Amino acid sequence: MSVASFPSTAFNLFLGRTPRWYKTAIIICLILNVVLFYAVGPTITAWFILVEFIGTLAMALKCFPLQPGGLLALEALMLHLTDSHMVYKEVEHGLPVILLVIFMVAAVHFLRGILFRIINHILIKMHSSLMVNVTTIIVVAVLSAFLDALTILAILIAIATSFYDVYERAVSIAGYHDDPHPELHADGHIDELHREDLDQFRAFLRGLLMHGAIGTAIGGVCTLVGEPENLVIGSEAGWDFVTFISMVSPVTIPTLIAGILTCVLLEKFRLFNFGAELPENVRTILAEEDKKLQGEITRSDKLVLFFQAFVAILMIVALSLHLAEIGLIGLAVIILATAFTGVTDEHKVAEAFTPGLPFASLLVMFYVIVAMIQSQAMFEPVMHWVLGLEGKTQIFMVFLTNGFLSAISDNVFVATIFMDQIRFLFDQGVLTREVFDAQSVAVVIGTGIPSMSTPNGQAAFLFLLTSSIAPKIRLGYGRMVFMALPYFVICTLVAGTMIYLF
Repeated sequence: MSVASFPSTAFNLFLGRTPRWYKTAIIICLILNVVLFYAVGPTITAWFILVEFIGTLAMALKCFPLQPGGLLALEALMLHLTDSHMVYKEVEHGLPVILLVIFMVAAVHFLRGILFRIINHILIKMHSSLMVNVTTIIVVAVLSAFLDALTILAILIAIATSFYDVYERAVSIAGYHDDPHPELHADGHIDELHREDLDQFRAFLRGLLMHGAIGTAIGGVCTLVGEPENLVIGSEAGWDFVTFISMVSPVTIPTLIAGILTCVLLEKFRLFNFGAELPENVRTILAEEDKKLQGEITRSDKLVLFFQAFVAILMIVALSLHLAEIGLIGLAVIILATAFTGVTDEHKVAEAFTPGLPFASLLVMFYVIVAMIQSQAMFEPVMHWVLGLEGKTQIFMVFLTNGFLSAISDNVFVATIFMDQIRFLFDQGVLTREVFDAQSVAVVIGTGIPSMSTPNGQAAFLFLLTSSIAPKIRLGYGRMVFMALPYFVICTLVAGTMIYLF
């Protein structure tokens, strides 16, 4: 290779097949950050890096955010906008979520057989997308109140992936969606029928997954164990499980009802890319798959399904009683599910970790950005301004501020720093118990409801964005924001009104 061709070759290798304009933008950002650091100082540079990192999440369909986002995170460390000790501290705080992503997502892989059979059998019996999606959001919201939201969404993603894989095998469209001329089928002729079915099926799955994601958010705020930040807030406020429910229920119940009614309206009037029906050809394929599975089942298959169902029940019990950290429960599920079903080859076990490990790596890079926010005290001016207000206005602004900050960073981090501040004021006698409880409720709802406006506001949303099913069904950052918009507006208005009034 000649010296002259080296820069061009190196540029082509950088970020692989990512579009050239995106590669160029990343390089410009990396250079710009260095210039800003020496020209205007660390704080403004940190804000630029935060915005750029969010931009890498928005481009998740073009390039997995770990590489471009990781370069920005490493640059933040090299510029001393934070340090490795602060990063390690944030990783320690986020360890439960990291363990969850590594082990619980892998555990769901070993339960896909029984989950697919049950959900597929139910789905082909329901001929209305309105009924399917309303049922989904209600069930997911209820489960997310007592189990972990990310676990529930991981199960839903696994089921949706199974549906897509069945359809893909049936019509032999492997690679079809990546072809520069996707209207051309594998045999070279134009297959408009399959194309229409595929587009409609993708729309149906997008709606199903987005309703499910919203369900995890509006259900997760209802109980102490629904979201990781709830445990932080409940601990600081001194609330047990029942007290937590009684404190937040005047806000969470109307918000939950508003979310369900929003689902009905979106499906009925087909607004914001919702309302797609399951194509009849796809329903037929799924019905045939269900019939095939029923007809070909052997005694060994029945035993496998029985053990999967048994382990799934144990998992639900363990999660609902919070017998251990969720990730550790996931590891126990992996051990039981593989031991009872004869999966002992390490390569087969390794396949289950494929979906979760890239996201776990991305989370660690995300915690670098969170550590940068902490080190540069980027949110402190906003917090001091809000806590300087009085009366109902202060409580309402605590809610809105938590929502805004959670939408651009990590809701556990935002909840932790806010609760540290108001707990300190309460211990000093500045706040009464009534005001302290009201502010704690505002933090719970603020970190849980308005943060659904962006994928990086909720770990479950971010997991969906970076999952393997997202590019298959064309679910990118912008589309997620657009589809979540009506939920964000209506649920935030309802929650904010209830907080202001009560």
